[in-house]
Amino acid sequence: MAARLKEKYHAEIRDAVAKELNITNAMAIPKLEKIVINMGLGEATQNVKIMDPLVADLGAITGQKPVTTKAKKSIAAFKVREGMPIGAMVTLRGDKMYEFLDRLISVALPRVRDFRGVSSKSFDGRGNYTLGLRDQLIFAEIDYAKVDKLKGMNVTIVTTAKDDNGARTLLKAFGVPFRTGN
Repeated sequence: MAARLKEKYHAEIRDAVAKELNITNAMAIPKLEKIVINMGLGEATQNVKIMDPLVADLGAITGQKPVTTKAKKSIAAFKVREGMPIGAMVTLRGDKMYEFLDRLISVALPRVRDFRGVSSKSFDGRGNYTLGLRDQLIFAEIDYAKVDKLKGMNVTIVTTAKDDNGARTLLKAFGVPFRTGN
């Protein structure tokens, strides 16, 4: 069974985006390429055991085993040595990507307190969108009782759009709730 948003993309969104952006070539229509979820944890330099719950939470949220990210170079001021674990990340593609985006839009974001929409200014100029989340508790997969420390994360949605306007149109069609007024 294919993901709900994937079916919706092929049935409705693709044609609507092509019409709105005046694209006639079917291969030029923007689509989702991947979603990268990254959790950084600076305190892991002092205690590596802090990484275990971080990796478990990220694995529960995404349904995929996270990769531990390591420091690329030593920085004495931050007490970081090259090769030290400093975070975890997951790259989602295919059906898992569409399912995660569906859960993010319809379940997780509405659980944010005083939620008025996500910023429409977080595009990078190349058709990618990055969303910063303050804590992992907005995801239903996380057990509130087992959380010892709130950890934020970055969700980067990579699209095949050439510019921000194409990516914004695509994400609006998927139902990403952009903030109005700014």
